[in-house]
Amino acid sequence: MAVSKFHPAEAIMELYRAGHLLFGESRPQELKAKAEALPKDIRWHFIGHLQTNKLKMVLPYVDMVESVDSLHLLEAIDKWGIENKQRVNILLEVHIASEESKQGFLEEELPGILAENYEGLSICGLMGMATNTSDESIIRSDFEKIRNIKRRLETHHPEIRELSIGMSSDWKIALEYDATIVRIGTAIFGERDYSSK
Repeated sequence: MAVSKFHPAEAIMELYRAGHLLFGESRPQELKAKAEALPKDIRWHFIGHLQTNKLKMVLPYVDMVESVDSLHLLEAIDKWGIENKQRVNILLEVHIASEESKQGFLEEELPGILAENYEGLSICGLMGMATNTSDESIIRSDFEKIRNIKRRLETHHPEIRELSIGMSSDWKIALEYDATIVRIGTAIFGERDYSSK
């Protein structure tokens, strides 16, 4: 997935014309504006922290929300899906990093969530953020942790197919740990321009 947040529509179109269709955004207003302006066959994933009061700016446009990190958000998406007669594809964000600031569920919370019958959403897999470090052994440990969680869950829940881990700096390592989605921004678009944000 090409992480296009903070990058202009022209940069996305360059990749689109080359045949790439999957893009990730992390800000509701930016996602909505791009989704409305750009070709309709682009597939959007939302990858940022999503507040429940911003659902209507995100859910009509995305193929998947990768960053469902709380029961409150999960239930709000389910309610929105029921009210709008559609099933929203989501990934459960799992807390695997050593930083306390990272969002996400603990492993012991996941079986109970997966046992529920949601009518407005489909849980398709897991997403995780590795510890922000240059120490490859720590990154590998984080990726191994979430891969093992996925393997344990999928024995009873075969719908848990996707594993979104890895970014520009560590995506090759992520592939060794069964990543099905890697989130690549800088390696595709270059450094983001924050000056106008």
